[in-house]
Amino acid sequence: MKSFNNLNSLKTPLRKTVITIGTFDGVHIGHKFVLKKVVELADKKKFTSTVLTFFPHPRMVLQQDSSIKLLNSIKEKEELLAQVGIENLIIHPFDLEFSRLSAEDFVKEVLVNKLNVGIIIIGHDHRFGRNRTANIDDLIEFGKEYGFEVQEISAKEIDDIAISSTKIRTALSEGNISKANKYLGYNYFLSGKVVSGRQVGRTIGFPTANIEVFENYKLIPKNGVYIVSSALNKDKYFGMMNIGINPTVEGLEQTIEVHFFDFNNDLYDKEIKIEIHSRIRDEKKYNSLEELKLQLKNDEFTSREFIKNNL
Repeated sequence: MKSFNNLNSLKTPLRKTVITIGTFDGVHIGHKFVLKKVVELADKKKFTSTVLTFFPHPRMVLQQDSSIKLLNSIKEKEELLAQVGIENLIIHPFDLEFSRLSAEDFVKEVLVNKLNVGIIIIGHDHRFGRNRTANIDDLIEFGKEYGFEVQEISAKEIDDIAISSTKIRTALSEGNISKANKYLGYNYFLSGKVVSGRQVGRTIGFPTANIEVFENYKLIPKNGVYIVSSALNKDKYFGMMNIGINPTVEGLEQTIEVHFFDFNNDLYDKEIKIEIHSRIRDEKKYNSLEELKLQLKNDEFTSREFIKNNL
């Protein structure tokens, strides 16, 4: 897959394109249903499969909603879209100037002149252009004028996508990883860099890798203890992750710490991806480090049993 960080960096394709437009946050099973349509139709027509998405999220710009949390970073979204088989991904900067493009200018300048659209696959409720005044009926009329086809994603399919996205975010916020993973079609994951921490875990026999997630807009699951895995030095290792403030040692800020089983190598400054498989329990304050150590031993036993029987 070729990825472009704005429309201007893309040379207008010689072949016609099959395009879909959206945020595709999570690239979950509902999204993949639409994306596979794009790929299959492009293969059939000998067109180029293309996704146009935006960053920042339009709500961050138009509503100045800095509290919005996303399921994927840009890099993570690229990785997931590549797995579907999309050929061209354009991540265009969304700003007020772009939002003020009229519907016809968007169609003519972006879809036709820049992307050489042959077919666009879009939701029945899609709105575009300045103040989102144009709808799919307007797009169909533009298609007749400029020579491209519009294929509508049904109301049911769009509802399924919206419901899935809402359920995933809710499930993660509640710590229901199994439900989130079911709707995603893959294990929810966090990407970040291993940084130095307080090293309390090391003193009780449970050294941890402290993960600094790159993006502050990434949705972090509910505080608690989780069963996780990572590819480290090309091998897969399992472990348990704590998300929380470490109340037993009077922590104040949320941290993400992973203790890997049967792994002793140095991970400082490495970038790693943490896949989350299941949730064990809530975070809890213990009366002493010894009491915490006993709980962690129980957590490890629970984790290893789960891994042995399920993974």
